[in-house]
Amino acid sequence: MGYSQFLNMIPEATLVAILIIAFVADFASSKNGRRTWFNPLMCLLLLVQTVVSFLQKDPTTAFGGMYVTTAAANVMKTILAAGTLVVVIQARQWLSREDTAFKEGEFYMLVVSTLLGMNMMMSSGHFLMFFLGLEMASVPMACLVALDKYRHNSAEASAKYILTATFSSGVMLYGISMLYGATGQLYFDDFTTVLGKEHLALSIVGLVFFFSGLGFKISLVPFHFWTADTYQGAPTTITGYLSVISKGAAAFALCIILMKVFAPMIQYWEYLLYIVIVLSITIANLFAIRQKELKRFMAFSSISQAGYIMLAVVGANQHGVAALSYYVLVYVAANLAVFTVIGTVEENNSGRTDMRAYDGFYSKNPKLAFLMTLSLFSLAGIPPFAGMFSKFFVFMAAAEQGSTLAYIVVFVALINTVVSLYYYLLIVKAMYIRSAENPLPTFRTDAGTRIALAICTAGIMLFGIFSCIYDWIFAAAA
Repeated sequence: MGYSQFLNMIPEATLVAILIIAFVADFASSKNGRRTWFNPLMCLLLLVQTVVSFLQKDPTTAFGGMYVTTAAANVMKTILAAGTLVVVIQARQWLSREDTAFKEGEFYMLVVSTLLGMNMMMSSGHFLMFFLGLEMASVPMACLVALDKYRHNSAEASAKYILTATFSSGVMLYGISMLYGATGQLYFDDFTTVLGKEHLALSIVGLVFFFSGLGFKISLVPFHFWTADTYQGAPTTITGYLSVISKGAAAFALCIILMKVFAPMIQYWEYLLYIVIVLSITIANLFAIRQKELKRFMAFSSISQAGYIMLAVVGANQHGVAALSYYVLVYVAANLAVFTVIGTVEENNSGRTDMRAYDGFYSKNPKLAFLMTLSLFSLAGIPPFAGMFSKFFVFMAAAEQGSTLAYIVVFVALINTVVSLYYYLLIVKAMYIRSAENPLPTFRTDAGTRIALAICTAGIMLFGIFSCIYDWIFAAAA
């Protein structure tokens, strides 16, 4: 084994280089007061990371098959790197506060560290490599949630996140140990020849434990209890990052492992998947209707969206992988736009994130209200926005399975789409129809917020129009 194998891990090697640059830049300038150059530097580096991930097309392996990357994994790495870039752009206003500016370097290093862990997780060919990648993403994420520990219950949110993450990791590792005991294997490629032929009961229990552990990371019902409290207590920028980037990486990894490792046991895990999808979409929608705090509202929205994302896995084919990746791409654009608006309103309205703060929002800030509406309509799947196409593709991928149960699950998801439109319209009603005694005054957004919203809005409007984007994802999924 030589160091040349690191050349097969270019996206990960680039992230390590970015991490070192961020550390050195922060260490060398920590006493220089306001560092207006730091955020543009990190944006430039993450833009380079996005381009590097996009240019990686050929499948590669390293370290005896423990690291295995494919064109589909590189597409997801590109999507997540682009999403991280948007998060860093819109974080500029939050990081310019006096109580946050001195933590700017830590924020960048933790964000890059989580992205590195997610990349390793998606490119793993071995269960131990997968688990290490998952922990590399989870531990820095807990630090990010607690970054604002003296404000907005951030410490409590981090405690709940780290406790549930620790529990889910233990459950997952227990499941992996059962799978190893049943098969004597940990390499993904070796499982298809031995899984389910002996010790079937132990293999099934290992599958359930593994699925449960990763279900915590994706916030699937009934593993979702940490989500609302963590989303509400974490800084809004971190909440946006947690809701899309980590969810997309975990969903993609689960999709690939179910299709690649557990293919011989599809008759068992497809029923588990049906139950979790229906529960996630339905229960999350019902709870979202009752929410009055917008970040908790978006938490239940993200649980429902996780159910739609996993709907693509039902088909267990190329269409499913492509539909999942495309859904994550559109979800990144729409959800980050919503959280950018929430963060901006929070910074200009004494930290308020309750829904009543948006009463009469259109009369004072029509542009932000309009962009918020576009994003919510995309999340709901309203045409002609990209969210409609993403839902259509996951429905088609699930329907290709061909069974009666699959059609029933798709029908339930369609009914829930109407329910989701109702609760997204509650925010639109507050902005356009309800009047407020003390409406939020007109304010001017900073350059970072405007750039982030412009990128997200362009994605919402264009991803569903340019078919070349889905063709690129579909070709990679082959």
